[in-house]
Amino acid sequence: MKLVPTGIENFKDMIDKDAYYVDKTDLISNVLNEQVVLYTRPRRFGKTLNMSMLYYFFSIKEKENAYLFDNLNISKNKDALKHQNQYPVIFISLKDMKNNSYEGQMIRFKEIICLCAKNYLELLDGDDLLGSEKELFQRYVDNKMCDDELESALFNISYYLRKYYHQKVIILIDEYDVPLQSAYQNNYYEDMVNFLRNVFSMALKTNDALEKGIMTGCLRISKESIFTGLNNFSSYSILNNISNEYFGFTEREVKQLLKDYHLSSYMDEVKEWYDGYLFGNLEIYNPWSTLTYVKNKIYDACFKPASFWANTSSNDLVINYIQNGDDELHNEFEQLIQGHALTKYIKPELTYREMDNINNVYSFLLLTGYLKVIKNLGENQYQLVIPNKEVYEIYKQSFMSYFEDYTSSRKNELYQMLMNGQIREANELLNDILSRSISYYDNEESFYHGFLVGLFSGKMLKSNREAMNGRFDICILPRQIFQIALILECKHSSRVKDLIKDAKEGAKQIVEQRYMDEVINDGYPNVKGYGISFHKKQCYLVEVDKE
Repeated sequence: MKLVPTGIENFKDMIDKDAYYVDKTDLISNVLNEQVVLYTRPRRFGKTLNMSMLYYFFSIKEKENAYLFDNLNISKNKDALKHQNQYPVIFISLKDMKNNSYEGQMIRFKEIICLCAKNYLELLDGDDLLGSEKELFQRYVDNKMCDDELESALFNISYYLRKYYHQKVIILIDEYDVPLQSAYQNNYYEDMVNFLRNVFSMALKTNDALEKGIMTGCLRISKESIFTGLNNFSSYSILNNISNEYFGFTEREVKQLLKDYHLSSYMDEVKEWYDGYLFGNLEIYNPWSTLTYVKNKIYDACFKPASFWANTSSNDLVINYIQNGDDELHNEFEQLIQGHALTKYIKPELTYREMDNINNVYSFLLLTGYLKVIKNLGENQYQLVIPNKEVYEIYKQSFMSYFEDYTSSRKNELYQMLMNGQIREANELLNDILSRSISYYDNEESFYHGFLVGLFSGKMLKSNREAMNGRFDICILPRQIFQIALILECKHSSRVKDLIKDAKEGAKQIVEQRYMDEVINDGYPNVKGYGISFHKKQCYLVEVDKE
């Protein structure tokens, strides 16, 4: 049985280890029709593995590894094979450029250039380069270049490679937009944009040594900010049909994968959790999560699906929008979680500076894999839903984490208000807390009971206990008998206009059923009671009148 490759991003390792490989080599044919091209896809959808595959196919230094493509789809394409191992290739990845300062990013980029140069030490031995060119290349190798030499480094190395090999160069840049995201988050975005704009312009635009440039990333950063002047530039996102089958798994590929591992009976489960993406008009599964599920299922037949994507990727986008979004955004997110579609205008090109604009939230979420198009309404308007159960769990967990953090910081304040009889303040705070919860419940009294139990977790609680003539909902006992005990009686109101009436009914029930007497008989002489009514995300508190 073949190895399930959940952590392999190097194409040679994939083939040499006889790992299960879903053949994406037809991407090569697509690349041959482009000059400079950008493929944008969400994280963990096979971008780095595909770039590694392109490197081993095109690189003039990998001729001994031509066997890697034996029996793969591209081996049947005679025209494509004419290009196999014919080009000097520069392959760099920017995915580790996540430093919190511009200076740190420049240090990391120097290391990338250094490693790139060390891959071509033969340039120092021949007579093709001038003495001054060898001197500069040696500085690249020794990582002793100046900052002002960095912008032209890729251009220079490609120029030197063409002189040495007498062949134009292919440049592969993986995860090009990672440094831009870090720059935005750490307030040096303009510096990073200017730097990368100059790097890309020199290497991919004004470069006679360039045969092809291929880039990958999560987002296409708008032309005016980063790709200025690249007239030979093509970009394919999840909204395009071109190249839609090369990143992620198609349904046919997933069915074959499960069949090969004797797991075909779990197809519905895999579809529910990891399907749901739409690239162009093609249905796509998350490849990382599907393979991780298969790997776990092989060794444990009782294994249940989980949100692997949430555990391997930063979900800052969703968390940030939940924490900082307004009521309208929260309400719309709740509609998504409840399975409803939203109709939104989508910008296919963005800058990270536009992340905070409420009008662009859904563009970022769609292009990074947190939403799915179910209908194109034209003029960049789309109906959007959460793609699958895995991503649903990310939204739900993000909401719950945010809610728990907020309630943890405010629940003692609410408790003190109830102890002190600050009814107006307690009403306002409890309504605020409830408004930040998420409405994936059935709006029944049982939910609100659980809501209050969770809210006062850590206290000495008695819940649904038999008391004198009935059963109170919640009793919060103090640590010491001379302190105040609280009794809370919940009511579910069918209408907003019934909130006050129903809260009073709850307070009346505490008195008529003698709930407070039961607590007093247990040895707690000081007791306060509150009737609380709930309707969706509104509530109302009434204190029991002991008289």
